[in-house]
Amino acid sequence: METKETMDARAVANELLEKARSAAAVFSQFDQTQTDAVVKAVQLAALRERVRLAKMAHEETGMGVWQDKVVKNAVAALIVYEAIKNEKTVGVIKDDPVTGLMEIAQPVGPVLAVTPVTNPTSTVIFKILIALKSRNPIIISPHRKASGCSVETAKVCYAAALAAGAPDDCIQWSVHETREHTQALMNHPDLAIILATGGGGLVKAAYSSGTPAIGVGAGNVPVFIEKSADLPFAVAQIFISKTFDNGTICASEQAVVVDASFKDAAIAEFTRNGGYFLNAAEVKAVEAVAFDRDKGMMNAAVVGQSVQRIAELAGLSIPAEVRMLLAPLNGVGNDYPLSSEILAPILAFYTADGFDAAVSLCLDLNYHGGIGHSASIFSNDNAAIEKFATLMNAGRIVVNVPSSHGAVGGIYNMLSPSFTLGCGTAGKNITTDNISAKHLLNIQRVARRRDNERLKRFDQTLFFDESLSPEALVTRYNINY
Repeated sequence: METKETMDARAVANELLEKARSAAAVFSQFDQTQTDAVVKAVQLAALRERVRLAKMAHEETGMGVWQDKVVKNAVAALIVYEAIKNEKTVGVIKDDPVTGLMEIAQPVGPVLAVTPVTNPTSTVIFKILIALKSRNPIIISPHRKASGCSVETAKVCYAAALAAGAPDDCIQWSVHETREHTQALMNHPDLAIILATGGGGLVKAAYSSGTPAIGVGAGNVPVFIEKSADLPFAVAQIFISKTFDNGTICASEQAVVVDASFKDAAIAEFTRNGGYFLNAAEVKAVEAVAFDRDKGMMNAAVVGQSVQRIAELAGLSIPAEVRMLLAPLNGVGNDYPLSSEILAPILAFYTADGFDAAVSLCLDLNYHGGIGHSASIFSNDNAAIEKFATLMNAGRIVVNVPSSHGAVGGIYNMLSPSFTLGCGTAGKNITTDNISAKHLLNIQRVARRRDNERLKRFDQTLFFDESLSPEALVTRYNINY
């Protein structure tokens, strides 16, 4: 017998999806010009409110730095928009007269966007933009600890979309906190796809819902400073990344591996930039507050917190100018909690004797909770970069850039700018791509007749000649071409 909670959840999901389905029917009739006008209006509205929404996110979640959240909002609205604004997402998007293949873009249908507490407003902006660009209505399902700022962001975008002529209910939101409501939305037969950004349990639920889903994986990102690197530059870039919004981006560096030949120089450079190297006792103290051994994951109490707050929680006294805590570790795994993903300005520190040992360490870190996500290297040796990239199991290998910004794309490299980073089959995702509007399209392929001339010239009675060797068959097939 169904519980009242389950019935209520289904009723809410039915109402949301009925509206979304109606919006989809109207939206599917928009041409490219109408679609682009809506997307541009939403971009401008999000940019206009970037500071207010960032401050709301910081106040509500207690995470990060509001100024950095402003930058995140600006990147989501400005750089993502610039990357997708000229894409064809309506009607015929490709027509090749030689092959006779024509591609036609169609919207996938209603999208459920699950958004995280760490990047709430920026992720909402991003997902709304790529959904509208592909003419898909979207339902925002925010993290319960960031529902206020997330819903306000959706309202800002919705008002702008309506003013630009978008269909009613093209943007909706669901603030229900129960598991039943989330499951009812994910399982609804009228939902086309789930864009899931959040914890592992949530992403797993999305993939097991029976609805197509694009999820993300954990990002235990290693960064290798190879011997040919510019050490001061590398350290400065790591600080830019790991301290940005107090380390809340999942692509931020979690451990640095340096060649033992310049260990002392690396320690000096990290210290000069505001790093504080923990001694053995201090490592234990930070482990106790940063990692929940019972749950086997980072402690939410330190996520997005400043080093001063983390030190206070750990009972440590550190200089006021410290910007990052570094934990020298001798191993990787459950016995070394700070070798795990910690979304805070805490960085595990390793040294390795030579390239092979360093890559082995990076692989261990990668496989310890971050497989498929991202890896980083600082090097001026192209052969070393290629070998590192070939060996790492990561969807993004960023080179000589801050990992947070580099993996997101569009700032320090030409990766597609995205706030949803696929981790491939290794990370239990469907793709290693940086997700964008193209992933929310169904592509129809019109195939005009183009005869296979080689097959036409071939004597097909030879297929039945069992005495003919495969090599001879291949030769006969190719001989008249």
